[in-house]
Amino acid sequence: MTSHSLASPRKRVSTNGKKAEAPTDDGRAAPRYAAIKQSIADAARGGQLKPGDRVPSESELVDQFGVSRMTANRALRELQASGIIVRRAGVGSFIAEPRPIGQMIEIRNIADEIRGRGHEYRARVVRNSEERATAETAPLLGVPVGTRLFHSLIIHHEAEFPIQLEERFVLASVAPDYARIDFTQMTPNEYLTRIAPLERVEHRVSAVMPDARTHAMLGLADSEPVLRMTRRTWSRGRLVSHAWLTHPGTRFELSAAFSVDD
Repeated sequence: MTSHSLASPRKRVSTNGKKAEAPTDDGRAAPRYAAIKQSIADAARGGQLKPGDRVPSESELVDQFGVSRMTANRALRELQASGIIVRRAGVGSFIAEPRPIGQMIEIRNIADEIRGRGHEYRARVVRNSEERATAETAPLLGVPVGTRLFHSLIIHHEAEFPIQLEERFVLASVAPDYARIDFTQMTPNEYLTRIAPLERVEHRVSAVMPDARTHAMLGLADSEPVLRMTRRTWSRGRLVSHAWLTHPGTRFELSAAFSVDD
């Protein structure tokens, strides 16, 4: 994938011969980092840069715009904070896709959500194993210590970007084949919905700073927060699943819509 060159913001020359900043609409000089931001944002809005396109690196911006590395870095950081670009450590910066919206009320399969947006879905299974409930995990499902559980950890990708880290504990007696399912072909949500029809769902959402493991698995930028949904599901009168669904805060939002009866 190639990066795109951007037109350098126009410069004016002061009477003493030194380069001045690009003028704003009111005639004042705009900071150079703001001019770079505007150039990239305009290219994204105008379609010259499309979602997924690589934008110039810090070094390339330094060469194209004749600015310091610090100025180029600030422009990229602020573009990321605005949701215009996403940055992947060791890979580069890219024009962001329109921010995906997850449904809080409907229990939808994340693979279907991603494909419904016209994007490729894939999953990487980090863990899917049987274990015994400990003093820490037993309360998650309201079971005695020593109860058989399944513990899965899966990274869901939208196009090339990790969009959700799913960590789930499941009551083994309700889903005895859970550890043998290929969750690159079927999501845990899809499997559990088939064998343990939902009766009740509980959601809780919070914005938190990620730990080192989450930071690495989701490819987060430094100091990037996450949206973490805690989801508990019941079937046939039993609490059967406890999951943490963690999303990059700058790449995802949650919404809910419902009708209210008179």
